[in-house]
Amino acid sequence: MYFYQQNNFSWLAFIFLLFACNVSMISYVINERVGALVYNIFHSYILSVTLILVSTIITLDWLLMVSLIWTAHIGMDRMIGYGLKYHSGFKDSHFQKV
Repeated sequence: MYFYQQNNFSWLAFIFLLFACNVSMISYVINERVGALVYNIFHSYILSVTLILVSTIITLDWLLMVSLIWTAHIGMDRMIGYGLKYHSGFKDSHFQKV
């Protein structure tokens, strides 16, 4: 959030996009294995931090904004106890059973 504020990005966009990654939960409709895979892709720091680095190198402000929001979402999930999902069920995560 510090870097987001330092770049003077819109806080309205932050609030609106903060939960956009949760759309990945729709993949659980297919089955739990696919759901866990898609959810984990969207809730892993690897992709969001990589996009932060790319957006900094090629100077794309909109991509930096979205990547910072995405990273904040992942951090918020971890803070409240939601971890990466196991394919055994949505409530089984690498932290605990939610």
